[in-house]
Amino acid sequence: MSQSRHEQRQQRLKEKVDARIESAQIERGILLVFTGNGKGKTTAAFGTVCRAVGHGKKAAIVQFIKGSWDNGERELLEPNGVPFYVMATGFTWETQDKEADTLACLETWQHARQLLSDPLIDLVVLDEMTYMVSYNYLPLSEVIDALEHRPENQSVIITGRGCHRDLLSLADTVTEMRPVKHAFDAGIKAQKGIDW
Repeated sequence: MSQSRHEQRQQRLKEKVDARIESAQIERGILLVFTGNGKGKTTAAFGTVCRAVGHGKKAAIVQFIKGSWDNGERELLEPNGVPFYVMATGFTWETQDKEADTLACLETWQHARQLLSDPLIDLVVLDEMTYMVSYNYLPLSEVIDALEHRPENQSVIITGRGCHRDLLSLADTVTEMRPVKHAFDAGIKAQKGIDW
């Protein structure tokens, strides 16, 4: 391809991109969902938190099933002003106590509700919340109400597999992580600093 043809093609592409940027003029917070069976949903959410904090924005994280696991992201973000609210019982498939898990979930949800009504918080991450809805620990109607009535400029990220269709419909951006290959399936142990 000649340099001239390449330049013409790139100019047309630039004009299309510029037109899309020009047409996107609404300014408000967005709801993002990172779902799917692939690895990287929480990692993507924390990457967005790092970006927000790097730009001087205030972020907060609510983790619904991480429990007492060692958390490298928390070690980095909490000293930099990012509060973490972590569900006490950890992984529901370890506790196997629906009543205790439900109570722990509802207690953690109260922190989330407070954050979702705070106009000083720019970004709220509801990590692994999809499970709480699908296990019926958390009423979907309460979640939707809190999301719909949050401050106008607040963005929210929901992570977890099997996100409820009503949350997908409400979301502005949905990304589905798809597993292609995973080291764990080959018997490789999860690694501190890489997998958690």
